[in-house]
Amino acid sequence: MARKASPRLTVSAPRPISGNTRMHLSRTAFLFAGLLLFTPLVHAAKVKLGIDVLEERQFDQLKGKRIGLITNATGVDSHGVSTIDILRHAPGVNLVALFGPEHGVYGSNWAGAYVASSTDAHTGLPVYSLYGPTTKPTPEMLKGIDVLIYDIQDIGCRSYTFISTLGLAMEAAGEAGIKFYVLDRPNPLNGNRVEGMIPAPGYRNFVCQWNIPYVYGLTPGELAYMIQQSNGWIKKKPALTIVPMTGWYRSMYWEDTGLIWVPTSPHIPTSQTALNYIATGFLGEAGGVSHGVGYTLPFGVVGHPSFDSFALTDKFNQLQLPGVLFRPTTFKPFYGVFKDKVMNGVQLFYTDRDKVNLCNLAVQILYRVYHEPGIKMFQTDASGESGPDAFDKIAGGPALRTALQKGDTPDAIITSWQADLTAFREARRPYLLYGEQPRMDGANSDADASSSIPVKKTIGN
Repeated sequence: MARKASPRLTVSAPRPISGNTRMHLSRTAFLFAGLLLFTPLVHAAKVKLGIDVLEERQFDQLKGKRIGLITNATGVDSHGVSTIDILRHAPGVNLVALFGPEHGVYGSNWAGAYVASSTDAHTGLPVYSLYGPTTKPTPEMLKGIDVLIYDIQDIGCRSYTFISTLGLAMEAAGEAGIKFYVLDRPNPLNGNRVEGMIPAPGYRNFVCQWNIPYVYGLTPGELAYMIQQSNGWIKKKPALTIVPMTGWYRSMYWEDTGLIWVPTSPHIPTSQTALNYIATGFLGEAGGVSHGVGYTLPFGVVGHPSFDSFALTDKFNQLQLPGVLFRPTTFKPFYGVFKDKVMNGVQLFYTDRDKVNLCNLAVQILYRVYHEPGIKMFQTDASGESGPDAFDKIAGGPALRTALQKGDTPDAIITSWQADLTAFREARRPYLLYGEQPRMDGANSDADASSSIPVKKTIGN
């Protein structure tokens, strides 16, 4: 992951809007203020997103530019207003095209479903699909565009395809000679969580595009910075500008931010589901059991008609895995592989998210379920959505699957990742734009020692 001089990277620091504001409080206003002390309030978001910062700066860097926007339903400011509408009505900004990732610009398409290019009924703008036969903007799509902007909420997991779209769009912008902006957003798993396996050398596909662990502990802006600065990750590097958040710290979970959660895809309805996706998501590609997709708890349960819910719960809880608790459950999926079948199994609960290692938990679940009587994992189904090839793609190669099939213990599998994880934690340090929340005693951890309020800087020439 060596670094070399590359096209210019700018991290835009927020600045206050000029002008004086006056407030005159009458006697009635003082009375109203007093009443507020006894009235429940809906607090403003603690974190300002990249789009908020851009708006506060009055879009100064974009005026007179023709803009292409890569976004979806999650592209909103801290008040829930769509980035599409914000840029469309921004003075001096000319939004000319939309680009949709997997699930489409409005997030309505199922995972893996083909997304066609179209005209947006809301804005009348062309919508170019970046999921399906075309995963990277073409020169024709970028014709007449001065700046390509990326504003999508991610979930911090390598197999989630938005980050593949991010890097490939950066490459296209570099090839077209246009600027690329990332409007930064939080990592809902927090910014310290680095877990799981690194891909096998040379192993790359759309659900495993970058040489990073399964859980990589970066924001979209930080990952874009790493992609730009790392040798060989993309063929042509653009002039990259990251518009940072303010008020975000690495230890934050989503509810700490004060922001609303817009589902990032149909089966990630809450920020909690993002954690579950790491813990049980592999089961979808392994096949043979249900992980709740098709039911009201996507990725939150593990079940099969043949399981004994109480016995399986005891097996998991006897492991005394840090930060997680299992309870018996029965459920019936409304759609999917096990539609209308009664499933017996377990439901996951997190008792301490800081103690649970989600990828280690995923291996423990895979191992125990794989060895349950009558369960047939890694059998290719007719759709190709599960089986050896599908599993290896998201796992970054065959190592995890073959280890399970050989009977390697979870501890042996987890131990095999540690040297790569240590190396990655060190390799990512130069790209961290945010630090830890200051402690009252001044004794912050120096694990990620960068400032929490980024400053404007230029990298390379």
